[in-house]
Amino acid sequence: MRWRSVVLGLLLLRLGLQALLALLPALARGLCLHPRLPCPGPRPPALPGPPAGAAGRGARLWGAAAGGDEYERRYSGAFPPQLRARLRDAARGMFVFGYDSYMEHAFPRDELDPLHCRGRGPDRRDPSNLNINDVLGNYSLTLIDALDTLAVMGNSSEFQKAVKLVIDTVSFDKDSTVQVFEATIRVLGSLLSAHIIITDTKQPFGDMTIKDYDNELLHLAHDLAVRLLPAFENTKTGIPYPRVNLKKGVPPDSHNETCTAGAGSLLVEFGILSRLLGDSTFEWVARRAVKALWSLRSNNTGLLGNVVNIQTGHWVGKQSGLGAGSDSFYEYLLKSYILFGEKEDLEMFNAAYQNIQSHLRRGREACNEGEGDPPLYVNVNMYTGQLMNTWIDSLQAFFPGLQVLIGDVEDAICLHAFYYAIWKRYGALPERYNWQLQAPDVPFYPLRPELVESTYLLYQATKNPFYLHVGMDILQSLEKYTKAKCGYATLHHVVEKTKEDRMESFFLSETCKYLYLLFDEENPVHKSGNKFMFTTEGHIVSVDERFRNSLWEDILPGEEDSAHKTKPAELKAANFSSNCNRVPDERRYLLPLKSNYMRQIDRMVGLI
Repeated sequence: MRWRSVVLGLLLLRLGLQALLALLPALARGLCLHPRLPCPGPRPPALPGPPAGAAGRGARLWGAAAGGDEYERRYSGAFPPQLRARLRDAARGMFVFGYDSYMEHAFPRDELDPLHCRGRGPDRRDPSNLNINDVLGNYSLTLIDALDTLAVMGNSSEFQKAVKLVIDTVSFDKDSTVQVFEATIRVLGSLLSAHIIITDTKQPFGDMTIKDYDNELLHLAHDLAVRLLPAFENTKTGIPYPRVNLKKGVPPDSHNETCTAGAGSLLVEFGILSRLLGDSTFEWVARRAVKALWSLRSNNTGLLGNVVNIQTGHWVGKQSGLGAGSDSFYEYLLKSYILFGEKEDLEMFNAAYQNIQSHLRRGREACNEGEGDPPLYVNVNMYTGQLMNTWIDSLQAFFPGLQVLIGDVEDAICLHAFYYAIWKRYGALPERYNWQLQAPDVPFYPLRPELVESTYLLYQATKNPFYLHVGMDILQSLEKYTKAKCGYATLHHVVEKTKEDRMESFFLSETCKYLYLLFDEENPVHKSGNKFMFTTEGHIVSVDERFRNSLWEDILPGEEDSAHKTKPAELKAANFSSNCNRVPDERRYLLPLKSNYMRQIDRMVGLI
């Protein structure tokens, strides 16, 4: 009988161990032991299956994640709605921590020093410190730049409070020399965006109206733009000076050299201002600058350089690329067309895009099939199309998002995957990365938004949960490596993870906003029928009739008769994401890029 007791005891012990093992996952959830995810609330329901109608090969592949390779296991399949909601709240919390820290420790100065919990303004002791002085004008930059993010997140009380602070405290009558481009996209653009939000009769973000509002933000925008106008005077080409003193005009020692993006990316903000005021002056000077730059493109390649002499029209910088010095020039050719409907803007963009494809693009022809290296856009000589160097910069990560807007989604998928692979390696994007050496050339990361922006737009185009996973990786990296005592800090070195004491204003106006929108499926931006467009600083503007009608076709530079202008009805196909060549439904829950190609890209950046 003793042996029967032993057997019975062993059997009971085995059953007890099995019960304990079955309880361990629940215990881990209850104790929040998962190393990567925030603590959940109640246990979420089972994940949804593949979309209705995803039969055959698509349905079989959708279920392959459990037995597929590591990429499929990590990224494919549905994304739990509870996790998405937590990440949305985490993105909002990131913004709130940065914004509240600025308001507590830095306002009314321009920026927050997040390591020392203090404010930062222009460097008066060193006027040559352009990294600071080009951006900071002693006008509460971060507060202004963050206005429409407050609205997009539905925080009406703080939005109204912030607007009143701007109205009561901000003045541009300052002895500050600022870069025309930075003042335009960060300050002028945000003032116009907030004004449009306040005066929108539909109030899609909640009640963002201001009691007794008398167009004060529009008046401030007008005042700033008038102070920027001297940059367009006394230039033989019509291309503006890069900097202007807000009180005194163009400094006597001003350089005659400017970058293509800086001079040619003013049309959206200046055009909106002109059409709101009924004054053609601002759009006229911005459009003249664009056309002047366009006229200087190479006769051989059709490419533009990145630095030009505004008096002679001579190209000082002959590099043609998609990054610093060039990026937003191409972006604004397309977005100006979307907003204003001027056919010539679209014609210039289409020609520029074709030249980019012909001379800057390297790698195999198709993103998701064929042999050879993955597609990559490199820096070339504007006259010959020959490779000039082997680096790309983090600003180029905006380009997949631009490709989404024109419907070139497949190519956008490949290019985005390359930048995401670099992010995975370092937990950030180095300012400049050498793809031949597989190492950063310039290793700092100032909290830039471009990869997040492209991730958001690719998700809107494809609805592929892969991009939610990418957003989660980015959010977690920012929390892990850049969070500081009073906000979020620039990474001085992406390998060593050392920090610099600076939180640039675009972190709140763009990085946090795009992360929030990525995870906020129900946001009014996504329920508007493609009514909104983002400026190059991430400021939201409505795409509506009043911006497509102007009263001055006869005086715009080089303008032909009104028949040349695209009618509003013809704009629908080009509006935001409605023109996307959407990925088929059966691929929505698969990897957007085949795993063998993802592995190839990871190998190219030294991940494996």
